[in-house]
Amino acid sequence: MSRLQLFCHGRLSWGLLALSGVALEIAALFFQYVMDLSPCVMCIYVRVAVLGLILAGLIGMLQPKVWIFRFIGLLSWAVSSVWGFSLSYELNDMQVNPSPFATCSFYPEFPSFMPLDVWLPSVFSPTGMCSDSPWTFLSVSMAQWMMVCFAIYGLIWFVMLVPSLKTAKSNL
Repeated sequence: MSRLQLFCHGRLSWGLLALSGVALEIAALFFQYVMDLSPCVMCIYVRVAVLGLILAGLIGMLQPKVWIFRFIGLLSWAVSSVWGFSLSYELNDMQVNPSPFATCSFYPEFPSFMPLDVWLPSVFSPTGMCSDSPWTFLSVSMAQWMMVCFAIYGLIWFVMLVPSLKTAKSNL
């Protein structure tokens, strides 16, 4: 097996995916509670997409040598990356091109079987407006940075796809 295939079939690769998602969630909570930046409903949805990346990493870590776990992890990773990029792009559009007709809701619309805003309001309840862009770094807004992050997740997913789906051949 190639080194990349061995890496994809190990817990380290999936653990790094989950750990990077945890780091992004911690950063979001830092911005919210330390820097006092109020998250909007789109920011909350982006947090859920990052939570999907964490879950994808945890699924892959369960049994990384079993292809079905890798496949489910890869599928979750892809969906979370694309959905997160889409949400970040939409949020960026609301901030760059503000319009009174294109606004986001103030209340999250989670499914009834998973009301994250009720279960954990300190993390999943929005308190800000989508059109606000109070933070930039290197003249790039938080929504734009998240687009970059999700694009990188998508690129890494693409590189890991084929080696992850290959099964290990035993040398007997």
